[in-house]
Amino acid sequence: MTFDLVGIGNPVYDIIVTPSVKTDGRVLSGCSTNACLAAKRLGLNHVGLVGRIGRDFGDRFLQDMTQYGIEADLEPLEGETGGFSLIYDDHGDRTLDVLGVAERITPKNFPDEYLNASFFLIGPILGEVDLELIEFVRTSSNGKLFLDPQGLIRTIGNDQRIVHTCDRETFRKIAKLVDFIKPNEYESKTITGQDDPVQALLQLKEMSPAVPIVTLAERGSILIENNEILRIPAFPTNAIDPTGAGDVYAGSFITEYSRTKSLKDSGLFASAAASIMVEQVGPDFKMPPTIVEDRRKSIQGRLVRQKLS
Repeated sequence: MTFDLVGIGNPVYDIIVTPSVKTDGRVLSGCSTNACLAAKRLGLNHVGLVGRIGRDFGDRFLQDMTQYGIEADLEPLEGETGGFSLIYDDHGDRTLDVLGVAERITPKNFPDEYLNASFFLIGPILGEVDLELIEFVRTSSNGKLFLDPQGLIRTIGNDQRIVHTCDRETFRKIAKLVDFIKPNEYESKTITGQDDPVQALLQLKEMSPAVPIVTLAERGSILIENNEILRIPAFPTNAIDPTGAGDVYAGSFITEYSRTKSLKDSGLFASAAASIMVEQVGPDFKMPPTIVEDRRKSIQGRLVRQKLS
């Protein structure tokens, strides 16, 4: 079977607390997981996930994947399952405290049948993906690689709290191997050192032939197409939980790009899908394609093209 999309990154079970909601215990999440769920619900037929998980949540996860129609190569291991406690303040800023760290994904334990994919979403959570693995996927597959770098720039600091740091030399090597790079605004600053997201976007473009995308929460997103910056607007909404919005952006971008090969349309579609995600909590989020399309149409008139000097 040829996969439309394979997500690479460990699933997690998180505790989420926002000013509006609090989860009842730990809920399924993770960059690769959320992206795959969104892509499946938006019409990609064959979606797979490669990651590592512990026996503590292994059976539950495999049941979840069967329910959601995603093929997962995740035989439960003796170690623990990854997860965070995410607490958001009234300004939308959050802290991440580590609840568990799963094993790394290596070329040795990467299943051959999952290399037959049109797209790979590389979405690590906390160091489980490295340069060696990305080189392996690049050289072993003809699929396009979409990188969400969040888990490449996280380390565990004092009291199990996540801090952000970037080995820029290694990151440059990784960036040259992928076709798309999508950090959020804070991550783009960590990677490039640039406070201005436009300057960070331009620096990402300088370091790699990949299409750079920077998401800006309620301010939308920016990307470079040919010699223009596209400013993609956000759909105005009442956000109750921003967790997973960037993951859904990635999965829906890949879904639309697979159909249209249009960066503009894919960015608008992804922005619309992300606006639906933040109105919900947890892996059972609804993602009706008709509503995504309605929201895409409503924001497309506000897209701005800016020539690069």
